[in-house]
Amino acid sequence: MKISDKLDGVSRREFFQVAGRYGLSSTLFAASALGGTVSLSALASAAESTYEKRYKKEAKHTLKFGASGFNARNLLIERAGCLEFARDLEERTDGEIRIEFIGDNQICGQLNCVEKTQNGIVDIYAASTQNSAGGAPYLNVLDYAYVFPGRASQYHFLYSPESQKILRDPLEKRHGLKFLFSHCELRGIQLGQSFADKPTVTKLEELFGTKNRVTGTQLGRIAMQLLNLNPVPVAWEETLDGLKTGLIDGAETWASAVAYANMSPVVSQSVDLRFFCGTEHTAMSAKVFDSLEANLQDSVMESAYLAQVHVQAANEAALVKTVGFSDPVMPGTLFAENDVRPAFLSDDQIKMAEEMCSPEFNPEPWAQWRERINNWAGGMDTYAELYRVAREVPADMKPENVEPRRWWKG
Repeated sequence: MKISDKLDGVSRREFFQVAGRYGLSSTLFAASALGGTVSLSALASAAESTYEKRYKKEAKHTLKFGASGFNARNLLIERAGCLEFARDLEERTDGEIRIEFIGDNQICGQLNCVEKTQNGIVDIYAASTQNSAGGAPYLNVLDYAYVFPGRASQYHFLYSPESQKILRDPLEKRHGLKFLFSHCELRGIQLGQSFADKPTVTKLEELFGTKNRVTGTQLGRIAMQLLNLNPVPVAWEETLDGLKTGLIDGAETWASAVAYANMSPVVSQSVDLRFFCGTEHTAMSAKVFDSLEANLQDSVMESAYLAQVHVQAANEAALVKTVGFSDPVMPGTLFAENDVRPAFLSDDQIKMAEEMCSPEFNPEPWAQWRERINNWAGGMDTYAELYRVAREVPADMKPENVEPRRWWKG
């Protein structure tokens, strides 16, 4: 939902009346804390309380957070942790850091939040690593096909101190970005209306020859070509229309992205291909981070850790109870209400896809990009290192059972 739509119980006009009095960030923080159906008086009271707490003293640093298309409502669908991070950082620093949260694509979108952070227009941003890879190509490192067996291995990697040398340090050195935390899902093919009357996909070959939207990731494009999925670059904002009209058969993204972006009405099947990362991350300008006092830098990291722990638990619950990405689909979920059928492929079909497209079984198509990323990382074999760390936990481990760790403390 955008602010221009209707919050449960509060109209757009009423929302902006409250925001006009207490500020947009205070009103968003209040709305996200309330959740569910909200009355105007409850929102106004919560916004007033939030405002008074946030402005009880003058901030030393006011940081702009460009949150692409996110807001208080859709962050309850895809639990990316943005508002939890901002709220906790303000409280943790007793108001010395104040966050100006700007979502709904008002200051930056999925494709350009990264560049606006690099250019100093915003200080912190949230967007998918795949969409951000256009402005920060090192983020392609996460997108080797089937390097992560499941969501548990993704969370394990992000908590691992080894994520510093494989992901975070090269990203900071090359692109000036400090990777803070991320939501974790794996991408599949979200089929549009052309598959509404077809049986639920059970075989990989049923997807061969379909035309599918691809993000800004170069490595994702390689995987799609090897799986005969005909990648077509389509802007995120135009994807919904393409799925509705049949211009494209599907889109490579993840289940909660379909739900939060209001794409459920035009998606007929959510095929759990799990072929590369879907990571809605939050990062900040390394230059801005380095300009903070040491105690405030510590606070940023602790708030990032809290947000990562929150996301790990909350998104796993929301996938089943809010999105409906389960078999059977739970009633009352977005997928149930919009007749979206999750298609969970059998292990032999996933293995077939892995053997067709992963660097482990089909290394040649990846060689050029793998060498490029390895050079950016100082010469290490990034795929081999990622592959090793991702398999330190069992492939069938429940993601919510991964042990949280403060990755920067080794």
